[in-house]
Amino acid sequence: MIVRTALVLATVTTMVSPLAAVAESAHDKGFWLPARDEEVSFVVDGTTTYGTVHVPARRRGERLPAALLLPGSGPTDRDGNQPPAFTPNTIRDLALALDRDRVVTFRFDKYGTGRTGLGAFTGRPQDIDHPAFVRQAAAARDLLRDRAEVASRRVALAGHSEGALTALVLAADAPRDRRAAALILLQPLALRFLDVLATQLHDQIRQAVEADAMSEEDGRAADGAIDVAVADLRAGRPVDTTGMPPALAALFGSLAGPSRRFVTSVDAVFPPDVARGLRPMPVLLTCGELDPQVPCRATDQLASVVGHRVVLPGVGHAMTTADGTFSPVLTSRLSALRW
Repeated sequence: MIVRTALVLATVTTMVSPLAAVAESAHDKGFWLPARDEEVSFVVDGTTTYGTVHVPARRRGERLPAALLLPGSGPTDRDGNQPPAFTPNTIRDLALALDRDRVVTFRFDKYGTGRTGLGAFTGRPQDIDHPAFVRQAAAARDLLRDRAEVASRRVALAGHSEGALTALVLAADAPRDRRAAALILLQPLALRFLDVLATQLHDQIRQAVEADAMSEEDGRAADGAIDVAVADLRAGRPVDTTGMPPALAALFGSLAGPSRRFVTSVDAVFPPDVARGLRPMPVLLTCGELDPQVPCRATDQLASVVGHRVVLPGVGHAMTTADGTFSPVLTSRLSALRW
């Protein structure tokens, strides 16, 4: 996949940061600047994209390492939320963890979320594909690199779930003068999209059968329908949802409808193959011990390519422990990563 670097036009609004509780009195006010957030917008492919740059407390004139933060799949906004029903704040909490290590972060509302919305794709969502999200991320990376507070050669890419796949593609395809300093893959989409989806659905069918919520015969029929639908999507054929349970029929109806271009483009990416094209750099790959969406076994092939993996104990897909605390193991691993 070839990534086109997009023209970036940016505007900025500055505010006192709610993220970092850095005591200004702890520093000489003549030399230290307090932490702050800036509301930033940039234009890529005809769409104004909105986001937040967080700058930790720093000495005047100091340039800090930075990280571009990319959220997971679906309508997940800059903070890692799908409001109002689902608000785990995965990306906001990741920014907070990196603030403690004095890393500048940039998180933005990707297409279909937050203030950005569909932008140039309004009225034609069926035309959006995964490369459009990669171009959007590339423009965000360039904006971050060019900021006065950022050491331009020390910009990492960090993604959660599907955002990790976008980060991986962006890192592998970057031109020499835009190479990432590090890559952070958190509970990544580590296999082809439809393979991961099919595994999730088969697991749910199995659990329903084991709980006597579905008969074995109906379970076998549903499993077969899933496999046929995946094959039809990949072959460009119509997907027949007749006879599927209503929830499955609705899901595959959507995948074969307005989302088909995106689904087929993201499914065409096999992350372990992309990872083989990475130049040497620090890489952090994690999986959650309790993650049903991207179980650790799904990251085996990608881990074998990058050379290691960190299993986060007691953690699900949202990178938090049972009490909602951001994984302390992940926090320590982020602190240990140097770029």
